[in-house]
Amino acid sequence: MTTVVQPSVAEQSEAEALYRFQTEAPETVRAALAMTATRIGGGVVLSMRDDTTRFWSKALGFGISAPVTARLVADVCDFYRAAGTPQAAFQIAPAFLPEDWAEIRAREGIVLGSSWAKLVCATDEAVARADASDVPPDGIRVAPLEPRHALEWGTVMMRAFGTPVEHYAEMGAATVHRPGWHAFAAWLDGELVGTGTLCVRGDTAQLFAGAVLPHARGRGGQTALLAARARAARELGCRVLVAETGAEQPGTHNSSLHNMLRLGFEVAYERPNWTWNLEPGVS
Repeated sequence: MTTVVQPSVAEQSEAEALYRFQTEAPETVRAALAMTATRIGGGVVLSMRDDTTRFWSKALGFGISAPVTARLVADVCDFYRAAGTPQAAFQIAPAFLPEDWAEIRAREGIVLGSSWAKLVCATDEAVARADASDVPPDGIRVAPLEPRHALEWGTVMMRAFGTPVEHYAEMGAATVHRPGWHAFAAWLDGELVGTGTLCVRGDTAQLFAGAVLPHARGRGGQTALLAARARAARELGCRVLVAETGAEQPGTHNSSLHNMLRLGFEVAYERPNWTWNLEPGVS
């Protein structure tokens, strides 16, 4: 089944979810990580100056309401310079890259990094495939998260992704209490071992933060988290699911990607991460 989703819809879904994920974090967390954000040219520009992972500073959602131009990119880079951001990623759908992108990025010192796969799926298709599956998760139970477990859930999310817990866990936990977010947890013998949430925007559901702790992997937990969120999205009236994961490179295997493909997701396109550094030549 081919799911037709315009790049503008897929990009805005992710951009707005990420914008909320960071800007709605507690003020203590935002201060501790030196978080700032703005909107430029219809896109979102997120800075986390003191992020040791260098993952969360990114600019995305461009090319939809205004074209990507040299002036727009310069304005984004100026924002990062003013914020003292060591490194940031431009995430722009290939369809929205201008013809002079090579010249623009050369001028700003932007270099090619890894690529992500943008995945989309009709909600009904994902639910149908989940219902037809005859392989139940091995000892894993997935259920909507009870708010009292929010901080534990945020902690597991960050541990599963291999990132620091202090401050970052609180950032994740804050979404549990926000309207439009719907968090799910995977449990193994009473231990919270997996996380996943979705952020609803109109008839689109953005899947976010799907992760399982290493010792609980290989039991079908991530697929169960995907299925639970797809069912919730259908109940909420969402027509389309959107997600991202790392694109496979030759000789590599991304289990998350294949779990989504089995549930009916399709790769709409691969999107490079274009890396900008405050100090050129430093990675």
